[in-house]
Amino acid sequence: MKIELRQIRYFLVVAEELSFRKAAQRLNMAQPALSRAIQQLEDRLNAPLFTRTSRSVVLTAAGEVFLQGCGAICEQVDALENRVHQTVAGKVGSLVIGYTDIAISGELPALVKAFQAIYPDIHIDLVHDFTFQQTEKLRNGTLDFGFLTLPVNDPQIEHLNVQRDEFVVVMPEGHPLAQEDEIELEWLANEPFIIGPDASWNSYNPQMKALCLGAGFLPNVKQEAYNGEGILGLISANMGVTIYASCIANYHRRGIAIKPIAHCDAEIITAMAWNKSDTTPVRQRFIDFVKDLQGE
Repeated sequence: MKIELRQIRYFLVVAEELSFRKAAQRLNMAQPALSRAIQQLEDRLNAPLFTRTSRSVVLTAAGEVFLQGCGAICEQVDALENRVHQTVAGKVGSLVIGYTDIAISGELPALVKAFQAIYPDIHIDLVHDFTFQQTEKLRNGTLDFGFLTLPVNDPQIEHLNVQRDEFVVVMPEGHPLAQEDEIELEWLANEPFIIGPDASWNSYNPQMKALCLGAGFLPNVKQEAYNGEGILGLISANMGVTIYASCIANYHRRGIAIKPIAHCDAEIITAMAWNKSDTTPVRQRFIDFVKDLQGE
């Protein structure tokens, strides 16, 4: 016969009251039933836990040792029970969140910081992925959320807009156009461009190129860089210019100038995306938090 948790709880009440009568009253059970439960516990341990007389109940040496261990056991069980309840409520767990360069240089860091201040028991892993990689991982369940560049055309993926950026021109600080307050797009027709590869930047580049095409040219791509930091490094080395999202201003890179584009109201939109067919309590907690922030 194994020791049951109820026997341990009965023992703790008797040890606290040092009276079977009072302990039975607290436990809302008959005294004989309580006495039998304690006797069964003592039989299992092959040791007396209490010395009983007609006037008193006293812990034995074995009872003192058992008391010390039982308190810790009950605390662990209570903590475990609470953690289970918190998990069901979506307050304990983990999330894997994908991000693009634009998302991580925009709203995402502050959003995650605010969420973890309220839900410190939800562990978050942030993973860099391009938009097409994030949508694939959302479909196969290896990513809980993606912070990616719209558009996303997948009936399985639901999204919420979280960030809007204007397009800006980024150039070396010594470039002649760096003295201008704003840049006319057609001025860039003959400039060497530094951009991300079309294969991985396949959500951003078409929008940027459409912007240039509207001004009568396609970018003269001189070099490609894997990420935003690489693009800025090449620009600061005087290798060319680019058109990027305005959140690029959050990068602290020396040697570059960031200028608004004249007569341009186009925006690049970052959205939080998730697989709508697979929502867990902790995922729903994050969705509700972001929706509250967005006033949804």
